[in-house]
Amino acid sequence: MKPMLITIDGPAGAGKTTVSRQVASRLGYTYVDTGALYRGVAFEVKKKLNPSEYDDVFVLKKLCMQLDFSIKAEKGEMMLFSAGVDISALIRTPEITMLASSISAKSVVRESLLKMQQELGGKKAVVFEGRDMGTVVFPDADVKFFLDADYRERAKRRYLEICDKTDQSLKEVEDD
Repeated sequence: MKPMLITIDGPAGAGKTTVSRQVASRLGYTYVDTGALYRGVAFEVKKKLNPSEYDDVFVLKKLCMQLDFSIKAEKGEMMLFSAGVDISALIRTPEITMLASSISAKSVVRESLLKMQQELGGKKAVVFEGRDMGTVVFPDADVKFFLDADYRERAKRRYLEICDKTDQSLKEVEDD
């Protein structure tokens, strides 16, 4: 079987991560969590910029051009490195997650990561997980999946994922 580019798309809490990891593992493919890339950008923004610069397109573009991200798979998990430093655990805080949400809406950030993702996808034998993977990033992917789940179930999954890191209630997660 020839190596394929597979995308798994859908809303938060739909099970994309679980399915993506299993598919990549079974096929011996590289798993790419694109949300981690956006969190990585948010981490670098927080580390290197003043809050007043978060909306400055020129400053963000300069920062994005200097990003030195690499990924490595270890035991089915994607590890994200910035300039050779493992930032995988550092990007999973509620603060970075919230900043990633606003940073990911910036076109300059999306364009920068689009190029990075497409370069990774050019190698094939990869499973990309994240929003817009099968439509915007890889419209010609070999195989595309879209996962969805009831919003209450999605909220419950997200709450269980973050409950030890935040004081948000299940209802607050559901409202978000």
